[in-house]
Amino acid sequence: MAIKENIPFCDIRIDKEGVWYYKGSEMFRKEIVNFFYQNLKRDESGQYLIELENDRCYLDVEDTPFVIRSVHRALSEKDGKATLYLLLSDETVEPLNPETLRIGNDNVLYCTIKNDRFDARFSRASYYQLANDIEYDDCQDIFFIHIDGRRFYIKNK
Repeated sequence: MAIKENIPFCDIRIDKEGVWYYKGSEMFRKEIVNFFYQNLKRDESGQYLIELENDRCYLDVEDTPFVIRSVHRALSEKDGKATLYLLLSDETVEPLNPETLRIGNDNVLYCTIKNDRFDARFSRASYYQLANDIEYDDCQDIFFIHIDGRRFYIKNK
């Protein structure tokens, strides 16, 4: 991993399932992990780091730092339209932006979250929840989802 010389690596790793580790041991205290999530940044090269006041350190992220734990459909409080909501690995909930859905390697589903600042990987459970809404367009040879009468095509990464 190419990192800036003046910013150290902090011995924190996030695996592809969104589990955090410090020096190989799982970090199980949710309040600490969530504090780190709140201070997670990306540098100009796309590397992830934690930034706390004057301290910064790089993380080793196997895939994405955020994993979508579950998906549920509800009406938006803002406009009353059907919306898919995502429960993220930092225990926050936000609406899915269906225009950012894409399929990566090994048919893993991703989207963009946190005001387009981060990518998130769908867990197997959340993928199966969303799969109920996924359809296939034979004419265009592409998958899509319907939300509130609109068709959103799922891009290849």
